[in-house]
Amino acid sequence: MRGYFAIGAERISKPMNLGSLLRSAHAFGASFFFTIEPDFNPKEVKFSDTSDAAKHLPLYTYPSVDDLQLPRGCALVGIELTEDAVELPSFFHPQAAAYVLGPERGSLSPALQARCDHMVKIPTKFCINVGLAGALVMYDRMIAQGRFARRAVNPRAEPQALPEHVSGAQKVRRK
Repeated sequence: MRGYFAIGAERISKPMNLGSLLRSAHAFGASFFFTIEPDFNPKEVKFSDTSDAAKHLPLYTYPSVDDLQLPRGCALVGIELTEDAVELPSFFHPQAAAYVLGPERGSLSPALQARCDHMVKIPTKFCINVGLAGALVMYDRMIAQGRFARRAVNPRAEPQALPEHVSGAQKVRRK
């Protein structure tokens, strides 16, 4: 896959949810993880992060939305159930993206929503667990940007084989 992605959470307070989100980020190949105004006991995170993602994935903690720093060209994508948000199955994932989820029993702050380049919602009837929401977003990104064989057209059919990659002609750039 081309590009990179990060995932983070604003005002997350439950260490088990953070651990689950960290573990999923590690499994899906996130480039880094971040939190904004977190409120959790770091020692309890390891109980649900059985992959010990913190040893394999940079973790940045920002004390406020104003302090959040992302690489140049990285789009900030808010995951929130708002009326104007694009539904996840219809969203075109930017090549470089940082996805941010809101806290348990809450929403992304107005300041963070205003800072987002895109707002996306998971089409569910009600809010779901922050760890699950993050995993769904990362899975959707992987499916949208990965090279996978097309799905079979019915349960008895075999998936179509992935066509072999063909490179184009060499391009020589002159200054």
